[in-house]
Formats: sequence, C-alpha cells, structure tokens
Amino acid sequence: MATIRNIVLVHGGFVDGSGWQGVYDHLSADGYKVAVVQNPTLSLAGDVAATHQVLDGLDGPAVLVGHSYGGVVVTEAGGHPNVAALAYIAAFAPDKGESVNSLIADPPPGAPVPPILPPRNGFLFLDRDKFPASFAADVPEKLSAFMADSQVPWGVEALEGTVSEPAWRTKPSWYLVATDDRMIPPPAQRAMSERAGATVSETPGSHAVYVSRPAVVAAVIAQAAQGSDGPA
Repeated sequence: MATIRNIVLVHGGFVDGSGWQGVYDHLSADGYKVAVVQNPTLSLAGDVAATHQVLDGLDGPAVLVGHSYGGVVVTEAGGHPNVAALAYIAAFAPDKGESVNSLIADPPPGAPVPPILPPRNGFLFLDRDKFPASFAADVPEKLSAFMADSQVPWGVEALEGTVSEPAWRTKPSWYLVATDDRMIPPPAQRAMSERAGATVSETPGSHAVYVSRPAVVAAVIAQAAQGSDGPA
C-alpha cells in the first residue's frame, strides 16, 4: 500500500492550530507535508469551508486529522476527494444528523462536566481557573495557563452544526482515545470510534494529548497514512 504524504490537522474548540506544533514537528521530520487549518469556529459550515480550502491546494491525497470538535469538522469535510483517510484524536465522531450538542446532551452518571461558562454574545469559553485540570492536566503548568488565557471564542452555532454525510462511512479511520480525558469521557470516545469502525489505540493523556504526547499522536497519524491506498 502506498504511504500518503500529506497531513491536514484540524483543531477543536477553545484553542487554535498552534497546539499542533509538536505533532507537526514529528511528522515533518518524518517527511510528511503537513498543513494546519485555522478554523474560525463560528459555524460548522465555515470550518468545513476553511478545511476544504486547504484540501483544494494539495497535490495529492491526505490524511485529515481532527481533535475534539475538529472531529466533527473532519467528519463533514472528509468527503473531499483529496481525503484518503481520517484520524480522530480524542475527538467527536458524529453520525448523520448529530452535532456536538446532541453528543454531549446526556452525559453518563459520574462523568466529568467540562467547565463551560454560560454563552456571552453567542460564544463559549471555559472557566479560566478550571481550564488546566479539565483540558490540559498533563501539560506543563505555564503552558496550560497560557492556553487558558489565549482561548479562542467558540461559537454556539458551531456546536449546533449537524453532519450531513459522515466521511467515516466511506473512508478508513483511525482513533486515539485519551484515557484521562475530562472533556470527552473515554467511554464516549470508545463508543464513537467503534461505531465508526475505526482502528483504535489508547494512551494515557488529557484532552490536550496532542500537546502533551505529540509523538504518540504523530504515530497514530502515520499509521493512517501508511494504511490507506488513497481516496475512495
């Protein structure tokens, strides 16, 4: 099977694409051509459009990678002809008609509740003081504090955006479960990955596992690149 050389990384809510730097560095050192999508996070449609813009500029097939809400984006955007495979990193993997809102509507008893503040002018933030423990417990203290203070406003409309045709139904997918995640419960990650028929691996790590364990994340993405023959 041919190895895919293009990787496109899509960030989740509350953060921007700079958190991918460690993963980017590992993949680039191994010869992959890596692009990072900067989602506006105003609406799912807008984020899909931003992702398609990057995919349109590629010279060949790619692995499309999403973290957290970025998983919704890649699920919707992954039907693009340049997408050969999907990789979900502690991410939502919705089915047709599902959104972040519908996936988080009924948390299991005892599951951690993300410290999301009430909407302000249509945007969401995490409680700054609770951000490190909930989002980035295994990230160095100074970096997690910076992440808390540099949050990207997450549009309520983006959480309501529903998937039309999930790309994982027609494209092979890989999923990394972060077993210490306090934003998306690991049992929910396992259920979504199983439903998608993904190749699943697990690692200790917080929701920010892509920051704290970039080598592990990069290895999963490389597996997706090596395990796909190209666009369906």
